[in-house]
Amino acid sequence: MRVLVIEDDREIAHFLQKGLKESGHGADLVDDGEDGLEMARSGDYDVLIVDRMLPRRDGLSVIQTFRAEGHRTPVLILSALGEVDDRVKGLKAGGDDYLTKPFALSELLARIEALARRSAPEELETRYTVGDLVLDRLSHKVTRAGEPILLQPREFRLLEYLMKHAGQVVTRTMLLENVWDYHFDPQTNVIDVHVSRLRSKIDKTFGKALLHTVRGAGYMIRDGAE
Repeated sequence: MRVLVIEDDREIAHFLQKGLKESGHGADLVDDGEDGLEMARSGDYDVLIVDRMLPRRDGLSVIQTFRAEGHRTPVLILSALGEVDDRVKGLKAGGDDYLTKPFALSELLARIEALARRSAPEELETRYTVGDLVLDRLSHKVTRAGEPILLQPREFRLLEYLMKHAGQVVTRTMLLENVWDYHFDPQTNVIDVHVSRLRSKIDKTFGKALLHTVRGAGYMIRDGAE
């Protein structure tokens, strides 16, 4: 995947470039909005990472102009501005996702990979499998070791999202936005409660845990013990 990073903070930009390259992605850097817009127009990028506060032309203006010209490359906005109104402005300007600073590199990588997959013309998966756990999206059935597991609708969505990102760390923010449709943290334990219920249903009686808590980061579903 080729990524263009438009970020004027050199420390953050080089941190991103290093992290992207170590994850197997190509990354170009540019430190102002005007040059960033030109590179975005001329480069064949899979994802753009755009800071909101940029010299010469601010990030929202870059995105608005880019979209007005008909470009569809996915855009992840980076910003220290994290209020709901700021996020709404960013998404309305044409951003596809919004991540506030400071951020975890693992979450940024997960988000841009999700954006790239979303924009790729690929066939939608109808079944997810992790070890002996199987989720069928069409029939809304879940089984483990051939035994049916009954889930509530929200539990099903939670498991579906986790299995779609099997082997990856899924943060609380990602779950709030994609399972609960919250673009802010309501400061409740709703995620912890649902994860606990889900774990008791898919892991408790089967001997080997598939759903793991990644301390300080989020959750991961994978085949194998921690």
